[in-house]
Amino acid sequence: MKPQDIIAYRLVRHQIAETSFTQPEEIINYYGAMQSQDWAMAKWALGLRLPHLKDKDLEEKYNAGKILRTHFLRPTWHFISPKDLRWMQALTSTRVRQANASQIRKLDVNPKLILKTEKIIANALRDKNYQTRDELNLVFEKNKIKADQLQLVYILMHAELEALICSGPRKGKQFTYALVEERVPATKALSREAALKKLTNIYFNSRGPATVYDYSWWSSLTLKDAREGIEMLGTGFEKEIIEGKEYIFKPAPVPDLKGKQTTFLIPDFDEYGISYKDRSLYHHPKWKETESMTNADYFHAIAVDGYFGGTWNRKTVKNKMTAEVHPFQSLSQTQKKKVQKAMIAFNAFFT
Repeated sequence: MKPQDIIAYRLVRHQIAETSFTQPEEIINYYGAMQSQDWAMAKWALGLRLPHLKDKDLEEKYNAGKILRTHFLRPTWHFISPKDLRWMQALTSTRVRQANASQIRKLDVNPKLILKTEKIIANALRDKNYQTRDELNLVFEKNKIKADQLQLVYILMHAELEALICSGPRKGKQFTYALVEERVPATKALSREAALKKLTNIYFNSRGPATVYDYSWWSSLTLKDAREGIEMLGTGFEKEIIEGKEYIFKPAPVPDLKGKQTTFLIPDFDEYGISYKDRSLYHHPKWKETESMTNADYFHAIAVDGYFGGTWNRKTVKNKMTAEVHPFQSLSQTQKKKVQKAMIAFNAFFT
């Protein structure tokens, strides 16, 4: 396998070159989790993979609870399927709490405060009384708890990591919280081993070829746990050393990408990039490295034939979201047409 083959496999595994799904909840179920702290870009990540999807369609799915949004894995927002929330939090939340520990101590979000606020949150949200962060803070104040905005973030994040709360439907443009027990159907608990095997399978099936370091980064699991999960994968996956690095993947012929979507506006923090600790493969070996190319790992990047090929700016013109692109290198006429098609797809999603 050559490095460019890894890109071809990933374009297919990420459901970007083409997709076998029709609904956004199916994409999220396939991925296990999709980073989603930038709301507009998180929605576009789903629109990119489902060309028929519109922004308003995604909002409806979210408000109906078919798609949930909560903190887990790395300490940031992710989309998750309701059926996966409990077991995935149980497996990974300890590592996220460890990552948050120093900040929690600094903010004096202590065990006594957490215990008190969790009881208040549970009572405030009961019977589907969905509330925003500010509304919950008012409830805290009535109970003589004064929390500044940063303290409030970590109080509520802790409640998410405990699988007490998750996303509720939006109130206008505001996000609300809901009780997990009222938003998530009861599911059978998984043993740690079963959960680790399941998460590892999801990751390498949807994102391979990838390394153990990529998986550990994405999941926040220790390298020891990541290696343990890989050993559970069994015969359905293979390992191959490519340029000195061991990649794990589900074997298949190298994809033929002719006529497929390989040039697109990458949503900020999209799984196509954020799934990997090492993103060097996405930097074209013949393109001169620049600071803007390095920053494109996360923000407003264009993929040109699967590689980071430029940046784009998001603009709102007459209440419509649009984009303008800035390629790193001169593009061929064919590549220019692909970029133009990518811009049209982005604009269509938000129309």
